[in-house]
Amino acid sequence: MSKAVSANAGPVGRQAAVVAAASGLILSMGLPATAADTTAGVSASTESGSAQTALAVTAAPTATVSFERPVVKTTAAPKVEAVRTQSTATAERAATATAGQDAAPAAKAAETVSAATSGIAAIAYTGIGHSYVWGGTSPVTGWDCSGFVQWVYAQAGISIPRTNAWNIMTPTSTPQPGDVVVQNGGAHVGIYVGNGMMISALNPSQGTLLHSPAATGTSSYYHLNK
Repeated sequence: MSKAVSANAGPVGRQAAVVAAASGLILSMGLPATAADTTAGVSASTESGSAQTALAVTAAPTATVSFERPVVKTTAAPKVEAVRTQSTATAERAATATAGQDAAPAAKAAETVSAATSGIAAIAYTGIGHSYVWGGTSPVTGWDCSGFVQWVYAQAGISIPRTNAWNIMTPTSTPQPGDVVVQNGGAHVGIYVGNGMMISALNPSQGTLLHSPAATGTSSYYHLNK
């Protein structure tokens, strides 16, 4: 092997191999492109302008061969974080909650007004079924139309005259539950309870009942400014 190496060593080599022999020595061999030493098992041809090189090397059975490889460094790709967008449903819920907070004071004010007027209407409903008695003012002994209206307002803590009570009230074209209904120029009165209906002590045969204002004549509406 040493002879082959010394015979073929040169300044220029086409192939290089690293052989780890059993003795632990590492041998490097370089072969010239046009070497023609047949003793070393090298043949060359220059007719075509190209060179071919062959090398026969023998080594111990325990020899190992290794080739140098460049060290390649890799860098992990950056992680891409997904961007979370707010869903339409979430946005809508947020907008609704904000609108609800803004409308809360107005809603409470409307509820207060509604409770005041509807309270009178609710009291009027309790008078349904009681008898009609001319000049009466009590559900126990009976009442007439004006006595019924006076009693309803009294239960709400409001004192009004027994007759012609609308004279202390304000006319309105948009009646609310609890307003006074004056019919036929003052011949009959009752309590407006909403939905185009009123409650009044109508007559001895029918007593106090829920009915339409249109069924008993022309109507005017009055609101008490409390």
